Amino acid sequence: MSTKALTAPAARLWSRSFIFIMVANALLFMVFEMMLPTLPLFVSKLGGGASQVGLVTGIFMFSAILIRPFTAKLAAKIDKKYLLLIGLAICALMTGAYYLSTSIGMILVFRVLHGLGFGLATTYFATLATASIPKERRGEGLGYFGVGETVAVSVGPLIGTAILMRYDFHNLFFGGAFILLLAVLMTAFISRKPQTDAESEAVHGEAKVKLIERKVLFPSLLIFLVGIAAGSIMSFIALYAAEKGFASVAWFFFIVAAASFLVRLISGKMFDRLGPGSVLVPSAFFMIAGIWLLTLAGSELLFLLSALLYGLGFGAVFPAIQTWCVNRVGEHEHENAMASFFNFFDLGIGGGAMILGLLASAFSYELVYDVAIAVMVAYLLLYGGYAIRNRKKRV
Repeated sequence: MSTKALTAPAARLWSRSFIFIMVANALLFMVFEMMLPTLPLFVSKLGGGASQVGLVTGIFMFSAILIRPFTAKLAAKIDKKYLLLIGLAICALMTGAYYLSTSIGMILVFRVLHGLGFGLATTYFATLATASIPKERRGEGLGYFGVGETVAVSVGPLIGTAILMRYDFHNLFFGGAFILLLAVLMTAFISRKPQTDAESEAVHGEAKVKLIERKVLFPSLLIFLVGIAAGSIMSFIALYAAEKGFASVAWFFFIVAAASFLVRLISGKMFDRLGPGSVLVPSAFFMIAGIWLLTLAGSELLFLLSALLYGLGFGAVFPAIQTWCVNRVGEHEHENAMASFFNFFDLGIGGGAMILGLLASAFSYELVYDVAIAVMVAYLLLYGGYAIRNRKKRV
């Protein structure tokens, strides 16, 4: 290898387009998280009960899952940037439209449309981010791209609750719509390199409606298991903390976000240099340690320490599997790969939360987290078997 090759500067990562994509994606997830603790209160105000709240939540995820298999086919006919703008515009309009709801039926219609927009936006954000990142720095770049999502998951519910407590639903919904319009504006300034003739032919020739992209089936199965474990935290940590008498749930989510941010400063680089296994295995152990400590926590200190360990694990594993999915397909298949990735993750969170909720009602929250640990152990066994079968490759 020549001295010039050894001293060649790393490919540029921080372009204007990448920064706009990262921030706009964070704004999308922040508004989504703002709605999580507040929309059920609006449903209740309209006269809905627990079953209607579950339906409003579930139909959104089902709608997002339903549209994603069509994203590659749509991208063969319409520019991805325009499709992303359409998805974001739908999200903005539907967020503001919630205030117009006068019945549960109306809000369900808005949730279906909102879910379609969210499914489009999340898929095309991921594919456009991937396209703007140098291939040799993809793990690092997608790690940074996901930082905004992680921060949004933590601060979104706090912002939504604060707006509702200080003002009303009108300000909540129209404030969320305004934030999403800022995301639309940022996205409008994203620049994309033109496709070559060969790439265009590949896109039009191979774009198909796929429920599952077979090339990413195994990593998608892994993110499905991660989704089940993550759903146990997202759905039940507030109730578990109340049962235990812990008053630091907000700090729990803050620490998860901070740990996720810090670990991505190194985990993406590790993925690029050493391969998926260097991140996928340690991150699972951190998640298991965090959830296990949660079941033992008898003090606020241990409760928050569990957040640190869990955040280090989840913050590393999510972008690592996402990058792995992207690396296993050609550029014209990125939409299908991301559709499978997000759908399996959403199914893990949604389906897992439903089953774990039944366990919590019948038994205890400790059992919920015991099951989450068992799921992550299954993840390790599956990946271990895969790595052994492919030990001659960098997996």
